[in-house]
Amino acid sequence: MADIQTTHAAAPAVIRRSDYLPPDWLVPDIALDFDLDPRATRVQARLSITRNGVHDRPLRLDGEGLVPLAVKVDGRLLAPEEWALDAGTLIIPLSGGAHNVETSVELAPEGNSKLMGLYASGGLLCTQCEAEGFRRITFFPDRPDVLSRYDVRLTGDKTRYPILLANGDPVDHGDLEGGRHWARWVDPFPKPCYLFALVAGDLACNRDRFVTMSGREVTLGIWVKDADLPRTAHAMKALKDSMAWDERVYGREYDLDVFNIVAVADFNFGAMENKGLNIFNSRYILADPATATDVDYDGVEGVVAHEYFHNWSGNRVTCRDWFQLSLKEGFTVFRDQNFSADMGSHAVKRIEDVRLLRAAQFQEDAGPLAHPIRPESYMEISNFYTATIYNKGAEIIRMMALMLGAERFRAGSDLYFDRHDGEAATCEDFVRAMEEGGGTDLTQFRRWYEQAGTPRVRAMLHHDAAAQSVELVLEQSIPPTPGQPDKQPMAIPVRTALFDPDTDGHHGDQLLMLTQSRQSFVFEGFAAPPILSINRGFSAPVIMETNSSQDDLAFLSAHDDDPFARYEAMQQLMVNILVGQVAGQAIDEQAVVAAVCNSVSDPSLDPAFVAEVVRLPSEAYLGDQMRLVDPDAIHAARDGLQQRIGAELEPLWRDIHARTKADGFSLSSAAKGARKLRNVALLYIAASGAQDGDAIAFAQFNEADNMTERQAALAILASRSSSERDAALAQFYDRYRDDALTLDKWFQTQAFALHPDTVDIVAALGRHPDFTLANPNRVRSLFGAFAGNQWAFHHGSGQGYTLVADCIIALDKLNPQTAARLVPPLGRWKRFDAGRAGMMRAQLARILAEPGLSRDVTEQAGKSLD
Repeated sequence: MADIQTTHAAAPAVIRRSDYLPPDWLVPDIALDFDLDPRATRVQARLSITRNGVHDRPLRLDGEGLVPLAVKVDGRLLAPEEWALDAGTLIIPLSGGAHNVETSVELAPEGNSKLMGLYASGGLLCTQCEAEGFRRITFFPDRPDVLSRYDVRLTGDKTRYPILLANGDPVDHGDLEGGRHWARWVDPFPKPCYLFALVAGDLACNRDRFVTMSGREVTLGIWVKDADLPRTAHAMKALKDSMAWDERVYGREYDLDVFNIVAVADFNFGAMENKGLNIFNSRYILADPATATDVDYDGVEGVVAHEYFHNWSGNRVTCRDWFQLSLKEGFTVFRDQNFSADMGSHAVKRIEDVRLLRAAQFQEDAGPLAHPIRPESYMEISNFYTATIYNKGAEIIRMMALMLGAERFRAGSDLYFDRHDGEAATCEDFVRAMEEGGGTDLTQFRRWYEQAGTPRVRAMLHHDAAAQSVELVLEQSIPPTPGQPDKQPMAIPVRTALFDPDTDGHHGDQLLMLTQSRQSFVFEGFAAPPILSINRGFSAPVIMETNSSQDDLAFLSAHDDDPFARYEAMQQLMVNILVGQVAGQAIDEQAVVAAVCNSVSDPSLDPAFVAEVVRLPSEAYLGDQMRLVDPDAIHAARDGLQQRIGAELEPLWRDIHARTKADGFSLSSAAKGARKLRNVALLYIAASGAQDGDAIAFAQFNEADNMTERQAALAILASRSSSERDAALAQFYDRYRDDALTLDKWFQTQAFALHPDTVDIVAALGRHPDFTLANPNRVRSLFGAFAGNQWAFHHGSGQGYTLVADCIIALDKLNPQTAARLVPPLGRWKRFDAGRAGMMRAQLARILAEPGLSRDVTEQAGKSLD
């Protein structure tokens, strides 16, 4: 009989980029036949295979948790001794250059708590195959450089599964005896198996159409539970806007006759770009004013765009191997960021993107899990769906676009798409296309793909009164990261302007290229010392250090014509005060109060931009500015400054809060900006110490006709200790207890709260009847949010570390991917005092000692403990 082996490795094997070899066998065509049942789904696969090159190696088909019911080659049923299983891989010795291989397996979707492969969710059957989920469905060479054309037949009970969807276009369907039916879908475009998808269930559809630039009509469908249909209008608009934008900006036209999206409640990711059948976490599809905030609306728009844009940057041109993941993700994040900016405010979008980069990716670069955007090795590929791959990857593309300019960048992207259409490409292929299409040399720039860590750039401005010139000295350094102790200088584009403080103007925006460890740039014609505005637009993902004074920063916060640089000056003004106070320095806060007053009083500024500018830096960001993080001192300093800004400008905040109240709901940029500024005003009113602060927040909570204002008021009250807090939380729960997505906000708001008892509150919520480890959204809303609450998570008792570690250990048995994403906050132990560091390390060790720990968590916890 077949040799079925079971092995238990002491540690996960390390996969290295340098070990890449082309596949031994290709699969030009695959036909799949699914007999769908939640307890026992039968999958028959017919693979047309061809030998790739001259070799005598057997066919190896990846599988996980599968046992073949039958194996056939060219129509002949193989005897058990003619094939073998080795650690899940089906091995078939074959002669000749081409064969048809058939396998049959049986799956149990209801028991698949990992949410990878084929699983059940809320009465639906659906799939998630990226990165290596297809091997949980059928035996196949589960790697992205094996591209196949798919012909899929789905059969199921017509009452339970009236809708049967797969990739590609529908070609036929029919009824069968016994109340069953079938549907056949064919995708003519070769794709890797990670893009395979199917969905079966009782779904309603929001249908629309889009006419492409060549005149083809595409049928659009967003499939959801019938009760959720009214909440899909915004997603449909986002889809149509995305299709039009990709044609206009990149010249990319959609290629199939249909484009379907399905929303599911249980999903490890935000969404998945499966060819022609995107599967979404429902939080990124469903939106209406009563349940979705403006941030949620923007999230729906951005994620719908992201997954649609993948049709070209990920599907038509895919990755050769998983080390090239940023090839599709970094490029597509860059594309969706620009789309969202075009749909709204460029200034606000850039601020939001940089804030996310600093909060997630800069922390990653500074910790034990730092890696380049093209990693050299991994143990579990799911752990590399990181902010580095996505967000830093987008910044690398943005720098290329900045250096090339719009026309040459478009020429490079056109060359990339045209040259590699239908192929599995590499990051090097993309850079080479940019070089050839853009007519430039990016040799040194390639180091951004190779080196981990966030570069630090020190800028020093020296004025020579006699020569009436200015020397700008730039120095760069990159701190050591795991496996990379020594770094080479990067090619860093630095947008710069020099302001004349007497005229409030500057001598022009210049793009400087920093390519050495130390460089000097001289500018003529400055009788008086100018004020430096640097890294304008956040032209490079670096930590910028300047010798700018508080007066310089105050000037820039009032006069800089680059919105991001103006925001940055205000933030740095605040950071300098707060970091200084934590260090025990007596720094005058009045400059910040005056700068905030100036910004909110300037009628020329967009209210949404003002709201971003006057918001204090987060406690976590402040911690990132310090060698050793002191959560209690940071919280006290920030709370004190927030109180002073609130108290000294209280009449102004009350006026803003009153006059920005809208009569009716709108999603216009003006209405969204007014809501954002109104919520900031409410925050400062509450922080001011005003006796009626909680009452004003509670009134907004009750009177709000939209979730943006209701949740903002709830978040403010959640950090208080008052009867209004208790009443608001109770009312919110009673109103939304049957709406899972909105109830997530109730959990999340309390986990984020800056309340003295947040640790105990989170512990109690973990035992709440509505909390479940089975749903990733619910886990992220409670424990994911809590781990991002610096003051509460790092409570001196260490109880926060224990709570998260307990969750990781329990969740790992159900869903290792989601569990692994909770590990990194514990891995930052080197940034904290000895007491906290010891307790964090103890929890990491406890996690690693757990029997049967997954590869996902083992890799994250092991690296974090080093």
